[in-house]
Amino acid sequence: MATLERTIYSIPNLLSLLRLALVPVLIGLAYIGDAKAFLGVLAVSLLSDVLDGYLARKLNQVSELGAKLDSWGDILTYGSMILGLHWIWPEVFKAQAAYLLATMIFFIAPLLMALRKFGEHPSYHTWGAKAAAVLMAPAYYMLVLWDADGFFRAVILLHVLVACEEIAITLILDRPRSNVRSVFCLRTGI
Repeated sequence: MATLERTIYSIPNLLSLLRLALVPVLIGLAYIGDAKAFLGVLAVSLLSDVLDGYLARKLNQVSELGAKLDSWGDILTYGSMILGLHWIWPEVFKAQAAYLLATMIFFIAPLLMALRKFGEHPSYHTWGAKAAAVLMAPAYYMLVLWDADGFFRAVILLHVLVACEEIAITLILDRPRSNVRSVFCLRTGI
């Protein structure tokens, strides 16, 4: 029991749980249209996302549970970001609708493949996925604050490539696995 408690209550997992707890706050702020508070809470959430992975590696607290919590935090935070666009910045949402639809399709496709093959959500956390997640924060803020959509669209296209890599990883693996660096690492054994 002590091992389980340590795993659940590690600093990285607590940061992921914080991010999950912030999702209803983000949705509420988006619903009432409080752009400033939404962006502030989103910044805290995104910072916790960066810190949880870094601290998990630095403190040697990487775990399957942590990978799953991080993945669910990503899904729900990105969902709240889309709701924020829809409710707070509807004109931006409308202008980016095709890119947002592509994002949702290419997010759902690898998820459904992994669920069908392994019966669980993949938590690959590839290098590409990490890069796309880090780039999404400035891309989102640039989009909503300055209507600069070029970088946002490029990051969305990177997410599409990441999804294709996740599909390839799912096809290659014979069992579920977390924290896969890249499809190329699977082939070379790195």
